[in-house]
Amino acid sequence: MDFTNPLVYGAPAFIAFILLELTYSKTHGDEGLYVWKDLMASGAMGIGSAIIGPLFKVVFAVVFFDYAYELFNPMVDGARMNIMGYESFGYAWYVWLLCQLADDFTYYWFHRANHEVRILWAAHIVHHSSNSYNLGTAIRNGWFTILYKPFFYVWMVAIGFPPEMVVVCLGIEALWQFQLHTVYVPKMGIIEKVFNTHTMHQAHHAQNVEYLDKNHGGFLNIFDKLFGTWIELDDSIEVEYGVIHSPNSNNPLVILTHEFKDIWNDLKKSPKIKDKLMYVFGPPGWSHDGSTMTVRQQQRLFYQQREQNSKVDFDRSS
Repeated sequence: MDFTNPLVYGAPAFIAFILLELTYSKTHGDEGLYVWKDLMASGAMGIGSAIIGPLFKVVFAVVFFDYAYELFNPMVDGARMNIMGYESFGYAWYVWLLCQLADDFTYYWFHRANHEVRILWAAHIVHHSSNSYNLGTAIRNGWFTILYKPFFYVWMVAIGFPPEMVVVCLGIEALWQFQLHTVYVPKMGIIEKVFNTHTMHQAHHAQNVEYLDKNHGGFLNIFDKLFGTWIELDDSIEVEYGVIHSPNSNNPLVILTHEFKDIWNDLKKSPKIKDKLMYVFGPPGWSHDGSTMTVRQQQRLFYQQREQNSKVDFDRSS
């Protein structure tokens, strides 16, 4: 068991907080917050991740990170030197802060790629497949993301952050992400200037067109703001959680594989290699014949129609 990973201690707390939120919702009139079959499906996905994750982590993360660290930071005269000519990072407090910031930057791009590259979306859609938004949804994780996630983070050990430090920062990030999945925390004022908060993550889980592919951040929202993917939750809009193309099933295997099945079906639609590659590596919703739309195409059409409707309303009132 890896006691350096905060998730070792966080997992029991996850169960406790889910039960606490579940009890609170049932005793305070929020009967619809938790749906039993949906919660069981989320629990099954979470248990699977808890079993499979550590097995792959040893091979794909720990061994991979250690190898990359040794390769790019060899020992030279008793000191570990990065191949770019400086001494590798130690364990000073500010190095921990820099590592957590680097982790957050990496998480943003890892998370954004999961939404914008269809084969990665097929693995990540599991987390968004519930129409409920609660702490149970937080543990509804796909089982395939662990296969490629370390490749996004390996640059951190390559430039000199110790592998165990990176693993700890990853665990802290996961703890923060878990607690974001609740509707019981309101907007937090000045804190929202910098940090990714609960209402921002509610928007991220919404299937409303204006909210699609927004708020990918981990701890911070600065990278969303820098790279144009941030949006504030609008209290006047009723949030619809889940995904547009839902698996419509509580069967864990269906939840886990349905988007891969859809990719396979789309691959058979066109004989062109270019189209097949786009169905796998292009944005979700891309189609060679325009029969389906990407998120950007949907949002462009949505805002065009809203602008036209606003003009019509203005003309009628004039």
